[in-house]
Amino acid sequence: MNSKHSYSAADIQVWLVSNLAELIGVETDEIDVHEHLENYGLDSAQAMILVSKLEKMLGFQPSPLLLWHYPNIAALSQRLAEDLPEESAIQDTTTASVNTPVQTLDLNAEVVLDPIIRPDALPPVSITEPKHIFLTGGTGYLGAFIIRELLQQTNADIYCLVRAANPQEGKSKLVKNLETYAIWDEKYQSRIVPVVGDLALPLLGMGAEQFQILAANIDTIYHSGALLNYVFPYSALKAANVLGTQEVLRLASQIKLKPVHYVSSVAVFESPAYAGKVVKEQDDFNHWEGIFLGYSQTKWVAEKLVKLARDRGLPVTIHRPPLISGDSETGICNTHDFINLMVKGCLQMGYFPDVEYMMDMSPVDYVSKAIVYLSMQPSSIGKAFHLQHPQPAPLSTLIKWVQSFGYPVKAIPYEQWQAELINNVSSVDNPLYTLRPFLLERWSDEQLTIPDLYLQARRPHISCQETLQALAGSSIVCPPISSEMFMTYTAYLIQTGFLNVA
Repeated sequence: MNSKHSYSAADIQVWLVSNLAELIGVETDEIDVHEHLENYGLDSAQAMILVSKLEKMLGFQPSPLLLWHYPNIAALSQRLAEDLPEESAIQDTTTASVNTPVQTLDLNAEVVLDPIIRPDALPPVSITEPKHIFLTGGTGYLGAFIIRELLQQTNADIYCLVRAANPQEGKSKLVKNLETYAIWDEKYQSRIVPVVGDLALPLLGMGAEQFQILAANIDTIYHSGALLNYVFPYSALKAANVLGTQEVLRLASQIKLKPVHYVSSVAVFESPAYAGKVVKEQDDFNHWEGIFLGYSQTKWVAEKLVKLARDRGLPVTIHRPPLISGDSETGICNTHDFINLMVKGCLQMGYFPDVEYMMDMSPVDYVSKAIVYLSMQPSSIGKAFHLQHPQPAPLSTLIKWVQSFGYPVKAIPYEQWQAELINNVSSVDNPLYTLRPFLLERWSDEQLTIPDLYLQARRPHISCQETLQALAGSSIVCPPISSEMFMTYTAYLIQTGFLNVA
């Protein structure tokens, strides 16, 4: 650990502007120190990179939660410039002996849906031929591909919720995100309509009149937006992921009845109560004990809210994807997602953990196509779907593929791999350095790390048979996890400079 230094708020602000600009690939003059950091698309992995670099500069490791409490550069700089006592400033995550208190949060008590959200006697709209679609998450990875499918499979205009100062800035953000994933086409210009708002605010950050106008115009809602962060606790994610879902349900139940197609997660079954059990699409989930990630907790509560709204008469479909991999045809992917950062970090370290873990991630093109197709089938209303890969592959197979591509890596026992991570990964140049809090922090009475909790023996078997049957009438098939697909992903990552040639 470096010795602690003294910096002014101005010094730290200049440093943050420079490093954030470098991290997200923009010029420093495009960074507004009063803008919410999340508005720059800063995900949990990038946030950890920023925190790790701050540790090198300041001489102590700031808590990642500071990015929640002080969500813009100006406020964060001022807070970091304060003279913190050494014992409270340093949060050492370089060892695997972190002792995290067992959670006391009762998720059942969080499942409270506003009683006003009750779509009684509202006129229904067409499920199969919507003219105006409202979508959340349009500046995210999966959201971009859902937009592509909606543009191709419908004639509807897509109204996209986006945090921005004005509609012009909002449109620019949406277009830039679509360009990132090679989706943007000028012919879609008139069909993508920015709706300035915020998922974490009441009425989605709109005025009451604007909210009512939107409720009157929209025919269908796709709710894929969420704050994805593997470090923040439930309390930091609740506003966007839980209360934001409630506001989406409110929108759906006003003026006219609008179906909600909700993107949930297989994380709702993370409780150890389901370990080793087969979980089917329509099975309920009542166990929450042992779900430790704040993000997973919010998805559990949010889906419960959606089901409450369904029971009150709102037409809904629920789509539960696993971890999402790149486009199976182009290899285009989110280079900052957990999978890619882990692979890159292990390649740099020269070691993969030899653990029993099944790769059940599904390609983003399959997930987005399945969501849009299933959502447009009248028989889907009221049902849940699992977008899990039907034929997962063991991690050991991926390691063999990596070795066959010429990368000199070995699989070593997990405890030895952890020791390598603690002792030899000491620079932010390796993505694993930024993931150490996630990989090494211990949870539960058994003092298990998050990777421990995701070992195959502790996970449920997610059945997707009903989903596959529902897709049988389409041409949508989940591509097999193969060396060819992995080569496609690797080629893209090398092309973008994310990975080096073996």
